[in-house]
Amino acid sequence: MTATADSPTVRLTARGAQTRERIVTAAAELMYVRGVGATTLDDVLAAGGVSKSQLYRHFAGKDEVVRAVVELMGQRVIEREQGTLGRVSTMADLREWRDALVEGNALRHGAYGCALGSFASEVADHDDVARSALLALFAEWEELLAGAMRRLRESGALPADAPVERLATGLLGALQGGYLLAQTARDVTPMATSLDMALAHIESLTTG
Repeated sequence: MTATADSPTVRLTARGAQTRERIVTAAAELMYVRGVGATTLDDVLAAGGVSKSQLYRHFAGKDEVVRAVVELMGQRVIEREQGTLGRVSTMADLREWRDALVEGNALRHGAYGCALGSFASEVADHDDVARSALLALFAEWEELLAGAMRRLRESGALPADAPVERLATGLLGALQGGYLLAQTARDVTPMATSLDMALAHIESLTTG
């Protein structure tokens, strides 16, 4: 079996790393907008400005490209959420997190949905490696939400017995469902409503 850049035994040169990055970035942009199934490797080659030999020097086929895209998109999402959820310590902060997500999605009228949710819907049933990576990313996202719930509890905004892990799961589910409904409707209103309902439940538990 031919080694690829995804193998731990392969060391990339600076030029090789740049080429790989162009491939993955181009594939990520195409797959997010068009979908994984509708994006061909020829599309990626054209968008990335690379040759077929360059692509196959780094990836054995489309599955490996998709897995690299999942890694890239996951990194972007988690870094964004670390920056916003990491600052949440009050209900007002949580509302600001909600507003930022809704406003960002409104800029494209709900189109394309959540990057991780969209990829999960396309690859989870067909690629266990990609599914496992997405599962870990969603778990990391859920833990960021749970961390925010814990800070609310520690500050006294939530009662000591507030089920922070369950609240985090419910909030992430409301967010992902909201993204899907907004994507289908091409209208961000269902996403805003889903999150508002989830936050209303959390607020109903507040002690202040």
